[in-house]
Amino acid sequence: MTLNCSAPLRAIVLAAGRGERMRPLTDHTPKPLLPILGRPMIEWHLLALARDGVREVLINTAWLEDQFPATLGDGSRFGLSLHYAHEGRDFGRALETAGGIKTALPWLIEGGREAFWVVSGDIWAPDFRFDPKAAERFSQSGQQAHLWLVPNPVYHPTGDFDIATPNGTLERLTYANLALMRPALLDSVAAGQRSALGPLLHQGLRKAQIGLERYTGRWENIGTPAQWAALQTPAA
Repeated sequence: MTLNCSAPLRAIVLAAGRGERMRPLTDHTPKPLLPILGRPMIEWHLLALARDGVREVLINTAWLEDQFPATLGDGSRFGLSLHYAHEGRDFGRALETAGGIKTALPWLIEGGREAFWVVSGDIWAPDFRFDPKAAERFSQSGQQAHLWLVPNPVYHPTGDFDIATPNGTLERLTYANLALMRPALLDSVAAGQRSALGPLLHQGLRKAQIGLERYTGRWENIGTPAQWAALQTPAA
């Protein structure tokens, strides 16, 4: 199976979470709209997606969800067409990662597209490239997902997945919340229902249906006000 190359892949930016660990900052502002270096953190993704050729992006929302269209608009100022899946309004709660993606799936694969980009709106990865060549390699692989991994942060020392090193050993790394996916990964998930992504990824790895790649650029999963504050000063 190969990707429909007649149109660029679409992307979903996951932004429905409450951001409990970031309180009180997130009591009145959704976590992905908190600024980093003067720009809402979600905007770093939107600009990168547009730079790399993605033209249509869906943002799923739940907590304080009206602030997203009010802040980001229709996406035209980023060179994008933005769409919103308001899970709070439509389902009364956030649907978790797999549930949110499955519910958005008809739009993500519309027009014969067979894959899509996935990125969490509350990470900061300014060096990541949503590379069309990576999407093409993914299309040739036949896999259900391709995940980028980063060194284990201090709050998650045990990591998520093992990846082979150049000398043939295995190293445990953390899922960076950056991925390419196919619909088949979500076959067992019902649209509109809460469902976690982690078990699906582990199941896919056991079946050798998921690719792993190390990401070496800047990356932060911003989980505390102190982490957020530390990013407000440009690196020397």
